[in-house]
Amino acid sequence: MIKRVCVFAASSPGIPELYLKASREMAGILTELNIAMNYGAGSVGIMGAMADVMLEKQGIVTGIIPEFMKEMGWMHPHLSDPVIVKTMHERKNLMVSDVDGVIAMPGGVGTLEELLEVITLKQLGQFLKPIIILNTNNYYDQLIKQFQLMVDENFMRPLHGSIWQVASSPSEVISLIENEPDWDPSTIKYAAVEANVGRVRTSDQ
Repeated sequence: MIKRVCVFAASSPGIPELYLKASREMAGILTELNIAMNYGAGSVGIMGAMADVMLEKQGIVTGIIPEFMKEMGWMHPHLSDPVIVKTMHERKNLMVSDVDGVIAMPGGVGTLEELLEVITLKQLGQFLKPIIILNTNNYYDQLIKQFQLMVDENFMRPLHGSIWQVASSPSEVISLIENEPDWDPSTIKYAAVEANVGRVRTSDQ
């Protein structure tokens, strides 16, 4: 049973409405299924849209935000019990603690950085839960192609291509989390890529 997910998402205002519509749909699904959300506590963009829906419908929302962002006025004003931390690193650690999966919504470099960090942690056996990329409007197509290129060019093992799953719509996300088994922590032994003939055995880690 899925009890809580971490959501990485844009906090930028002015993004196209189709992304906001999909985020509201995702928030509605989480609320309907009584699934709690850890997120970055933002008040605008996809972050704000999802929090607005869940709070309006009495969903369970935990916003986690560094003190400097709170001081900038970026925190959602209606969070009942926000978690204020000192650093971005601490924020990311708490966002993925005790969750049953991660959902990466469309976003900018901050969202991308969060997604890549949790993928790396899973590759190293330090995070074991499903990671779902919600590819609204084919937003992440180029990133997914880049991941495949990493495998094709031997920067990642083919095994690592199963670290994440891709959903094209919010309605697919929960079933992907439910049907994706926990990652085996012993796969850390495969973190290093085997060298091809004539290449030195290497690892980015």
